[in-house]
Amino acid sequence: MTEYTPKERLYRALRKQPVDRMPAVCFTQTATVEQMEACGAYWPEAHEDAEKMATLAEAGHTVIGLEAVRVPFDITAEAELFGCGIKAGDLKQQPSVIKHVVKNLEDLEKIKDYNLNEGRIGKILEAVKILSEKYGKELPILGSMIGPFSLAQHLNGDAWFGNLFTGEEVVPALLDFCADFNVAYAKAMVENGMDTLAIIDPTASYELIGGEFYEKYALPYQKRIVDAMKELNVATVLHICGNTTNGLAIMDKTGVNGISVDQRVDIATAIGNVENAIIIGNLDPVAVLWNGTPEEVEVAAKKVLDAGVGLLSPGCGIVSMTPTANLQKMVECTINHKY
Repeated sequence: MTEYTPKERLYRALRKQPVDRMPAVCFTQTATVEQMEACGAYWPEAHEDAEKMATLAEAGHTVIGLEAVRVPFDITAEAELFGCGIKAGDLKQQPSVIKHVVKNLEDLEKIKDYNLNEGRIGKILEAVKILSEKYGKELPILGSMIGPFSLAQHLNGDAWFGNLFTGEEVVPALLDFCADFNVAYAKAMVENGMDTLAIIDPTASYELIGGEFYEKYALPYQKRIVDAMKELNVATVLHICGNTTNGLAIMDKTGVNGISVDQRVDIATAIGNVENAIIIGNLDPVAVLWNGTPEEVEVAAKKVLDAGVGLLSPGCGIVSMTPTANLQKMVECTINHKY
């Protein structure tokens, strides 16, 4: 069989085309402290400086061996663009949203005039371009963004779930706004060289909102992003935290190429619950990758691979204190796996 470049291999794998072997990629957060020490680009500066962001993303490839480069490392830059208060995070902790800005339709109108080149969103776009210019011919350039449901929750705050259940008019309006923003942001990433998009939508979990609400308040808005990317021949991967087993069939309706599943999902069951997307995951990022040994990583990886996973990857974002040796073992297991 033809030996493909990493870019060709992932392109084909996400579209269920024959490949020479499994790509070694991670669609969730990739940075670790050991990578920061190796490349000289550290959090929190690497969240805000395009050059440092690109350098740390590159370390996932040069230090760990991942066959792709991915930015950013958190899911708060979008909320920050619209004025939400952000706790900056530190060397080990990612930024988090601590203040929200949309209580009603009037508040929503105030944030509609935004500029994608401002703030950290602009820096992320710069980092995508830097990585694309350096690696775009050989490696996949992965862009990541928070999904529309979770972005709406970031903007609306603690009232979000209550507003869903009572059918407040701000809910569909805010979801429309977020989905349109996601599409514009994704297109800007593509213009800067992104070829694969990871949509991270943690609060759209089946465990939190159930199938009926997912189908009404998450599916149409996620699908809007996927459809826009299909027009540009950009593959999409959807990651939602928690045990999404019972919601996988609905998630599959988004049309994404891949669904990244949490470590609590049984891989064999997940594969049986979808018709179109490949299943990605789901090594435990805490018990196995952070707190385990390389030998334990190998055992866990074999179990996931033997279950028939489409792509081996962490079940959620990599913990910043994860040892390099464990991540390298994950990559090694992926590359050596025989279909």
